[in-house]
Amino acid sequence: MPALEAGIIAPQIRLKALDGQEFSLDEAGKKGPVVLAFFKVSCPVCQLAFPFLERIYKAYGASGKFTLVGVSQDNSKDTQAFNRQFGVSFPVLLDDPGKFPASNAYRLTNVPSMFLISSAGEVELSSVGWSKPDMNELGRRLAAVSGMAEVQIVAPSERVPEFKPG
Repeated sequence: MPALEAGIIAPQIRLKALDGQEFSLDEAGKKGPVVLAFFKVSCPVCQLAFPFLERIYKAYGASGKFTLVGVSQDNSKDTQAFNRQFGVSFPVLLDDPGKFPASNAYRLTNVPSMFLISSAGEVELSSVGWSKPDMNELGRRLAAVSGMAEVQIVAPSERVPEFKPG
């Protein structure tokens, strides 16, 4: 069960990205919905999920109508290695591994944890662990926001579990 359910106002966060830019949820939300995908580099379920998030980013990210960011619970060096290994090209933020301000604000107990936050700041979708239905639903919603044709994110023929706890 996600720590923050759909329908509540998302906690505001400000974090540094790997490229040194500052990210503000409030600012990003002015451009459209925001997807926050929390992860830890050593988490096997995160390693399963993030290539599918990359598919979503590649399919709809060019529309510019939403923001998708990873939120790493690790240091910059390990996070960069994870991004290379799993083909992550979307922006990734660093949640200070000593304090975890964003993870704590979102009351995380497991990773991966994903949140789709509306431009009004409300949590619209939250998912913990790997969920094939949730990943496909996220893809459907972002296709609609982007005004683009829906792309199959997780194909029925792919040998991935329906659900895997984080």
